[in-house]
Amino acid sequence: MHEVGVMIEVVKIVENFARDNGVSKIQKVVLQIGELSSMIPRYIEACYPAAIDGTMLQDTKLEIEVMPGNGLCKKCKKVFNVIENNSTCPKCESKDWELLCGREFMIKEIVAC
Repeated sequence: MHEVGVMIEVVKIVENFARDNGVSKIQKVVLQIGELSSMIPRYIEACYPAAIDGTMLQDTKLEIEVMPGNGLCKKCKKVFNVIENNSTCPKCESKDWELLCGREFMIKEIVAC
């Protein structure tokens, strides 16, 4: 489960940000995870307590926003969810599309107390 290592890095990034900005207490961390990324939200949630144990984030809440995997059909220009439509444009049935979003993994927000 590579999510543990990733979350340990997220904790380090948030702690460094807090120190650099004179923040002593963090209330919440918001992550955006694309539904096509290699990160699995429920695994991120499961390993979060271990990643924050003994850190300044120990009492923080984790919030995850799942970003849709959207594609743009190159033939008819329709934007559609790639997963829900089995990689096929629901309007023209083309399989020629460009990925717009869905591979994200980012820290969206750090809420200080």
